[in-house]
Amino acid sequence: MHKHILYLLPVLLIGVFAFTASPEITTDHNHDHDHEFNHAKNDTVPDFPYKKTEAEWKEILTPTQYRILRKKGTEIPYTNEYFDNTEDGIYVCRGCGQELYDSNHKYKSGTGWPSFWKPLEDSLVVELEDRSFFMVRTEIVCSNCGGHLGHVFDDGPRPTGLRYCMNSAAMEFIARNKIPDSESN
Repeated sequence: MHKHILYLLPVLLIGVFAFTASPEITTDHNHDHDHEFNHAKNDTVPDFPYKKTEAEWKEILTPTQYRILRKKGTEIPYTNEYFDNTEDGIYVCRGCGQELYDSNHKYKSGTGWPSFWKPLEDSLVVELEDRSFFMVRTEIVCSNCGGHLGHVFDDGPRPTGLRYCMNSAAMEFIARNKIPDSESN
């Protein structure tokens, strides 16, 4: 029996390393993760209209929100605020308040993060190439403030076939009955 444990030990160690090193599964600590989230540094990053200094961002965002929106962090799956939210309403950027996603476009992806098959409007989000962690992904940021929201993948449901896999801490949910009539869809 002890021989089998010795064979499993390297597999367990690799699994622990992959869990702690993965950008999709990071833990919340009270320090910045600049070294972990060095995404999409290319010439195609637009100049976003809503601007704040790093000090201002740190003042208005919680440490978790700052780590996700400004340092491109990611939440632990199945433990975040909105992964299983089924209420009717919209999701707005926690950094600037721009409307992003409608609950009518949300679905259970089985990933542990809130997933949508489309944003309210394509112009509300910007796609950036993300080459971090030895892979190529498409990062999604808010088109107003540039806050990191998550990533988009091509394994979603019809009609788009897309899965916008977002971080709860990057968004705020507003129930439809709390949205002024002029804004509701």
